[in-house]
Amino acid sequence: MGEEINNFSEWLHIKKYSKNTIKTYTSILMKLFNHYLDNTKLTKKEIYNYVNIQVKKGISISFQKQIIGAITLYYNEFLGKKYDFSYIKPRGKENKIPNVLSKEEVKKLIESIDNLKHKTIVSLIYSGGLRLSELIHLKIENIDSKRMKIYIKKSKGAKDRTIPLSKEILKLLKIYYKKYKPNELLFPGEGNYIYSDKSIQNIVKNASKKAGIMKNVTPHTLRHSYATHLLENGVDIKYIQELLGHSNIKTTQIYTHITNPSLDKIENPFDTLF
Repeated sequence: MGEEINNFSEWLHIKKYSKNTIKTYTSILMKLFNHYLDNTKLTKKEIYNYVNIQVKKGISISFQKQIIGAITLYYNEFLGKKYDFSYIKPRGKENKIPNVLSKEEVKKLIESIDNLKHKTIVSLIYSGGLRLSELIHLKIENIDSKRMKIYIKKSKGAKDRTIPLSKEILKLLKIYYKKYKPNELLFPGEGNYIYSDKSIQNIVKNASKKAGIMKNVTPHTLRHSYATHLLENGVDIKYIQELLGHSNIKTTQIYTHITNPSLDKIENPFDTLF
């Protein structure tokens, strides 16, 4: 089974799928094959039964779609089968409102971090609305201090984009660079390897606890907060879409469910009773 998974992983790499997608899809298939005692040659009925078990466990619609996506790629494109999985695709989509922090909470979170490298990492994620994968792959050359730009290369969907570089972040980056002297990666992990996702997730989690923030805070919460604060500042939703690197404006419009400056000005009738 290990060799089969490795072959599929290599195929996904050649097809230019992102590292996160490769990691997710291979993990899904390993769990599927393990369920059937390392059997990779499954029937449609067996696959249906497995997905049905996962649905009964209460998995989200988005994760169910990921399972179907991984299975479809493996059997139909990688192995050349002609299985029809449309009958187990979930209908509709989830419209969860993302968790966001106020500007004051972001400030408290960052101020609670004593380690300079960790503070710089968290500050940059928020100030650029970066995905975690984008942050850990940033190189020194991607920071253009003359044009005040950050260049994001081969992000989700293999797209490049440019985002503004904050003046305050540039000051922090200069202090960080002088102390740590990174070579190629802006934030190398141990042994100059890619910083692990888990490590940065823990940095944010620990900082939120120290700051006394009761919400569930992740690196992606900072990205959501960045987008929400832009919207609250009156930035057009189309510009926010471009800054976040969203392919579809509908993805960006979720932030209009969090904040709407016009609706926020409406006086609550309860406040007029007394």
